[in-house]
Amino acid sequence: MLWTLALGLWGLSRQHSVWRDEAATWQVARRSAGEIWHMLGQVDAVHGLYYLLMHGLFECFGAGTATLRLPSVLATAVAAACVTVIGQRLAGVWAGLAGGLAFGLLPTVQFYLQEGRPYALVAAGAGISTLLLVTVLQGRGRAVHWVAYGSTVAVCGLLNWLSLLILPAHLATLLWTRARRGTYTRWTVASTAAVAAVLPLILFSRSQSDQVSWIPPLTWHMLIGPAILLALGGLGAVLDRPRAGRLSAAAVGLPLLAVPQVALIGLSLIKPLFLDRYVLFSMLGLALLIGTALGTAVRATRPRFPRASLWLVPVVVAVAVTALSPQSLAKRSPASRVDDVLAVAADVRRLKENGDAVVFIPAARRDTALVSPGHFSGLRDVALAEGPVASGTLKGEEADPARIRAAMLAQRRILLVTDMPDVARPLSNRRDRAKTAVLEEHFTVVADEQVRGRRVTVYERIGPAQR
Repeated sequence: MLWTLALGLWGLSRQHSVWRDEAATWQVARRSAGEIWHMLGQVDAVHGLYYLLMHGLFECFGAGTATLRLPSVLATAVAAACVTVIGQRLAGVWAGLAGGLAFGLLPTVQFYLQEGRPYALVAAGAGISTLLLVTVLQGRGRAVHWVAYGSTVAVCGLLNWLSLLILPAHLATLLWTRARRGTYTRWTVASTAAVAAVLPLILFSRSQSDQVSWIPPLTWHMLIGPAILLALGGLGAVLDRPRAGRLSAAAVGLPLLAVPQVALIGLSLIKPLFLDRYVLFSMLGLALLIGTALGTAVRATRPRFPRASLWLVPVVVAVAVTALSPQSLAKRSPASRVDDVLAVAADVRRLKENGDAVVFIPAARRDTALVSPGHFSGLRDVALAEGPVASGTLKGEEADPARIRAAMLAQRRILLVTDMPDVARPLSNRRDRAKTAVLEEHFTVVADEQVRGRRVTVYERIGPAQR
């Protein structure tokens, strides 16, 4: 836990940068609970519980990068502790220690370790539910453990309902270990209750499925990462020498790694959904298998080299830290994300003049102003018809193209906030095309700044403004 906390606190602010996904958390968490509830009826219902949690934390501790990211750091530390305890119970002290240390070092985990989004919290819940399942399978379980299991799975499902893919993974463990009929019955009851609690959210969120329409269809190169992970997991399982009917680290770790990945790939063949963050919790299985492999190596070397065996795990961890240090440093830099909403806001404050107008292409880039409203004071958002809070959306409702055109032609200077060319997507709607056309035909560029994936361009009117 302390090791993972240290990894999480290292470079927590990422040089005071916040990217677009975290900006959504930031701006929604600053709304009132009623305003958040209103928004969830229109958009982002899948993250409703997380937004309400972050709203409470922002109210108590204030808005900032530390408040935004510390929940993920603490949650990842809890997940690492769960890996440690599970590994210790099933494969020995060294396996548990190595697995717990390995979890925080995994590149994917390091990325979301400092992310102001719910995926690390889901991983913590997955770790807790898996530990509860292991407790039951070891014969220590009581009714309270099943209640806790079902409740934990339900909370994870409310944070991200794709986390319910942990249930088929746990079912695979039950089948592998040939659990007793009573255990199957209790697991079925607890799982059914959890799914029933999440089902209304699943059904309602289908009406907001446009939110994930940007996810690309599954391609062969997207499967390379999962294939490598499964190969590593399979190697760890082989070293554990698993046997059917026996509760082992492989019986828990391999299904936890493989089943959610394979299930998400299967779902993505129906509707594109494959993003590694949706199954971040499967990395618990990989860490458990890595720890088991190292624990097996310690046991194998102990008879002939008793002193050297004690140094095996520390040396391997030190080598891993050294080998991964370039990637670890990169993930703690602003360049690790596609953009930075705070850096471009500082440029806006420097370039603006009183009475200037501002437009955003696409409208989602309004997140810069929503996270740093003080930097945009004195600017008129001439395309906006209804603000994000009033409209219950993340980016607000913009006027029709004709009104946007007329409003822009009445300005002397306009600041355009958009994406840098290398990350910008093609213009997808008539409003954005109308904004671009007006700027190209009736304005000239007088300043242009590009920073960390975002761009602010200052345009001045060619000829007199139309009043």
